[in-house]
Amino acid sequence: MSTLLDAVVERQKSGEPAGVIAVCSAHPLVLKAALEELKNGAPVIVEATSNQVDQDGGYTGMRPLEFRLKVEELARECGVPPSAVVLGGDHLGPNRWRALPGNEAMAKADILVGEYVVGGYQKLHLDCSYACSDDPRPLPPSLAVERTLRLVRRAEALVGAEDEGKRPRYVIGTEVPAPGGVRGTLGGSKPTTSEEAAATLGEYRRAFVEEGLGAVWRRVRALVVQPGVEFGEFTVEDYRPEDTRELSRVLDEEPGVVFEAHSTDYQRRESLASLVRDHWAILKVGPALTFALREAVFGLVDIEEEIVAVGDQSELKSVLERRMLADRRWWEGYASGTETMQRVSRRYSYSDRVRYYWADGEVQRAVERLFENLSHVRLPLSLLRQYLPLQAERVRKGVLAWDATALVVDHVRDVLKDYVEACDRGGALPPAGQVSH
Repeated sequence: MSTLLDAVVERQKSGEPAGVIAVCSAHPLVLKAALEELKNGAPVIVEATSNQVDQDGGYTGMRPLEFRLKVEELARECGVPPSAVVLGGDHLGPNRWRALPGNEAMAKADILVGEYVVGGYQKLHLDCSYACSDDPRPLPPSLAVERTLRLVRRAEALVGAEDEGKRPRYVIGTEVPAPGGVRGTLGGSKPTTSEEAAATLGEYRRAFVEEGLGAVWRRVRALVVQPGVEFGEFTVEDYRPEDTRELSRVLDEEPGVVFEAHSTDYQRRESLASLVRDHWAILKVGPALTFALREAVFGLVDIEEEIVAVGDQSELKSVLERRMLADRRWWEGYASGTETMQRVSRRYSYSDRVRYYWADGEVQRAVERLFENLSHVRLPLSLLRQYLPLQAERVRKGVLAWDATALVVDHVRDVLKDYVEACDRGGALPPAGQVSH
C-alpha cells in the first residue's frame, strides 16, 4: 500500500519533476479551494499547523480530530471521498510552548503529536528546532534530534501494529523557517549549504538506527532545508536556482527522501516549477492562500458599499480593524513604521495577519452579513469586473456561479493553480481516490 507522498517521492527518484502541494490553512473557503483542486486530480495534502490546531484548540478552536472531521465534511460537500484526503500536521513540537522549560514543553508536544496520530494524520512534520526557556541558545542540533526521536517513538507507540502503508510518513530537519513569514524587513535569506544539509541528514539517520528505529527511517520522506525563499511584511525573496546547485544534489543517494520547502508563498509559477525540478518536492503554502481570500472578500466589501444602503452594510473592514486593535497579539510584532503603515500592514502585509481573525465571532458575523447582503442583489457584471476581473470573465462565460462563496473560492484557486502546474507538469499522478492512504 502506498501514499500520495510515496508516489511523489518515487517519481522524483526516477528523475521526474513531480511535487505535492501542502496546503497549510484551516479556513473553510481555502480548504474548499484545495479540495476542488484535489477533486480535479491535483496532488494536494491538507495540513494543520500547531498554531491553528492543537490539544487546546489553537487559534481556530479545533483539536486535531475536530479538524479532520471538518475537512471530511467539506470534502463530501465538494464531492471528494474523505478517504482521498491526505492530512498532515505542520510544526509539531514544542514551538507553541517555548516559554516553558524544555521538559514541560516536550510533555505538551507529546500530547500534541499523540492527538494528531490518533486523529489519523498521515504526514507528520516534527519540528524541535526552537529553544525553550531553559535551553542553551542557539539550540544544539543534537538536542533537536533527540527531541524529534522522542516524538517519533510517541507516534509509533500509538500507531500500533497496523499495515506498514498506514503508518505515518515523517518530515524532519532543523533548518526550519519561521512559521508564517519573518518579522520585519527581510535580510536576504541564505540557502542551507550542502555541507549543513548532509550533516543534518547523517545525524538523523545515525540517531534513528542507534535508537532501534531503522525501520521507521524508511518512512522519513522529507528533509526541511532553506532554498533561499522567504516573505516578510511587504517583500518577497524569489528562488534563485543558481544558489542551490550543490544543495539540490545532497539527496541523490537517499532513496526515499526529498526536500520540503516552507514559505513558498508568493513565489512565481516558474520559481515553483524550478523548486520542484531541484527536488523540493513538497511545496508548503498557507498565507498566500488566505491573502487571496482576503483580497476577494475585501473586493466584495467594496462592491457592497456601492449597492447596499449604508445602514444595512456589513462594515466588515471596520469590524476587522476594531478586533485587530482589541487583540494585538497576532500582528503587533509583524507591523512596523508609522501608525498609518501599521494599519496598512495589518490589512495588506504578505504575512497576512488577518488570517488569525476570521474565526473571531464578530468578524464571522460580519462576513455572514456581507454574503447575505450580496445574495439578495444581482451584481452588475461591470462592478464585479472592477474588483474581481478574472472571476467576472468566468461569470460572463457561464463557468462560474454568480455567488459570493463561489467567487472567493475561485479567486483562491487561482493561486493554487500555479502550484498545480509546478507540481504535476507530467500529469501522471493518480487522481484523487486512486491512491491508498
